[in-house]
Amino acid sequence: MDRRKELKLAYKETPRPMGVYVIRNNATGKLLVGASMNLPAAFNSQSFQLKMKVNRCKELQADWDRYGNDAFAFEVLEQIDAAKVPQEEWRKAVAALEEKWLEKLQPYDDKGYNARRKEKAAR
Repeated sequence: MDRRKELKLAYKETPRPMGVYVIRNNATGKLLVGASMNLPAAFNSQSFQLKMKVNRCKELQADWDRYGNDAFAFEVLEQIDAAKVPQEEWRKAVAALEEKWLEKLQPYDDKGYNARRKEKAAR
């Protein structure tokens, strides 16, 4: 039983793959860029929501309903190396990566499903 507890603890302490992902509509070329502290969970969540027709991105949901599961690809764009980034910086690192990919791919309007973020107020 002690070995089982050790394995459980080791699993809980192992960082999940974190970083930035894209859901690509191969029929239209549109993209949804997202970030997660747990990429496998993000893919599972997005896929489940789309299949259950409850995804919060209405345009993505409409295209999923129209083109079907086979028209979409879920891909990891970039991951954070947990060994090279202090744990207290993981969220900031993931957010910075997301900003980088949003800037690079510009998945807005006709090119994607992301909503433009409001400009940060000048301080």
